[in-house]
Amino acid sequence: MNLPFILDVAIGLIFIYLILSLLASEIQELIATVFQWRAEHLKKSIEILLSGNTESAEEAHVIQLANEIYNNPLVKNINQEAKGLFVTIPRKLTWAIGSLYRRLKKPRPGTDKSTSIFGDEKHTGPSYIPADVFATTLVETLQIPALVQKLTELRLKKFKEDRLAEIQEIIIKLQEQASDDYRFTDFFSNIYKEFSELSAEFEKICWNFHQKKASLKTSLNRMGESFDRYIESFQAEMPEDELSHKYLRRLKFFKKDIFDDIEQAVLLGGLQPNINEVVQTIDKNSEIYKEIKAAIQDQDSEAYKGIQQAFQTIETNLPTSVVENLSVLAKRAQARVKTTEEGMNALRLEIENTFNSSMERASGVYKRNAKGAAIIIGLAIAITANADAIHMVRRLSKDSALRDTITNSAGEFARRKDTVNLEQIREEADEALTNISLPIGWSDANLQQQIKWTRQSKQTFPYFKILALIPGWILSGIAIAMGAPFWFDLLSKIVNVRNAGGRPHSETRNVADNEEERGI
Repeated sequence: MNLPFILDVAIGLIFIYLILSLLASEIQELIATVFQWRAEHLKKSIEILLSGNTESAEEAHVIQLANEIYNNPLVKNINQEAKGLFVTIPRKLTWAIGSLYRRLKKPRPGTDKSTSIFGDEKHTGPSYIPADVFATTLVETLQIPALVQKLTELRLKKFKEDRLAEIQEIIIKLQEQASDDYRFTDFFSNIYKEFSELSAEFEKICWNFHQKKASLKTSLNRMGESFDRYIESFQAEMPEDELSHKYLRRLKFFKKDIFDDIEQAVLLGGLQPNINEVVQTIDKNSEIYKEIKAAIQDQDSEAYKGIQQAFQTIETNLPTSVVENLSVLAKRAQARVKTTEEGMNALRLEIENTFNSSMERASGVYKRNAKGAAIIIGLAIAITANADAIHMVRRLSKDSALRDTITNSAGEFARRKDTVNLEQIREEADEALTNISLPIGWSDANLQQQIKWTRQSKQTFPYFKILALIPGWILSGIAIAMGAPFWFDLLSKIVNVRNAGGRPHSETRNVADNEEERGI
């Protein structure tokens, strides 16, 4: 037994497993499509990401939160489906099979048997969600931007009330000290009228911020400009004496201290929530959450309805594990941000990184599960096709004609590996099954060589002899589960070894081909 003989046997065996692996891949892909393996695995992985090590009591809330994420238009748009009669008929058939399969399973917490894993009556879901889409969808589902906007509004309103109170206190003190001076009578009448107008302007500025017509910094600048006009009116109407100038200086100093440096005003007033406070807006046990909820009880605007929806989501569906996970991500992001906008972007980035890491682990789990399914399918094909590894090696060793036929076909496969695609390989595999009598199947010739029995024989079927085929079936099942790409690459390498290297490339190959055509 020499090396070329061993390589020929190996090539024949690999070629057979390549063909059977292609069949296994088709079957596994069909099953994965019908039962939505990839999409369901992605959905469950997202639920695990949201829940962490959550208690079973919160599992229904995690499922509901994940369903709301899947209801977001950003996620819905990923799962595009073709339209038309002929493409929907087979899809509806697979939906029916999938629905029947779900009804045989135990319903998930908070659902019934009619509810799919994707929520409600959905039949399908995306097999892949980009990290940035997931991060944006999660933040939107939790209504974090709306809650942060409302928290900023409340703090801006309190900032306005405190500043107006401080201005009014300065005027009151001036009035107390000048109560006996008749020159201030008309002055106080006019200055309180101006103060009412200042209050109205401040209120309008807060309303514009509420309507998202102005940013926080723009709103503060406009307050400062309104205060400047008030100071100008104060200066124009005040009596010319030391007392008036004293309180004018106080107003100017107050204005400079508060409004000249907007960044400092935002910081000292706590007007922009930091990233930790952003996450606390969805924690129903936090003081910030209670502050927002208590402050909007008497409002009936559209914003109020949106906030109420957020409250409902948080109080009924939001697991504590989600808040805890987001809090950890917020602490990571806090050190490198200064504003709320930067904080939100940093939080989304942390969610994206966490999602990517989670999906890498989920991908590994799916591959392990798929490998288990591949082994089961491989064993089923090995038994159905009677692909006995021991018998195949024996036949290839003894039948030189069969060995040469398979080796030639396999060599042609390997030489064309750079020019054919998977579909062509499948077509040629079907042709090989038709033209080549492979040492597999339940034909009389094969059974005669394996268990010394044919259908024409008068003996009963030797069931006990079948036990001798089981080790070969198991070996073949495991080999088929290795997958067509593995066997195709291995076939190419062994063919190259058998031929003492691959064919020459580029100019060398062209010269050789031309010489052969000219008969040189």
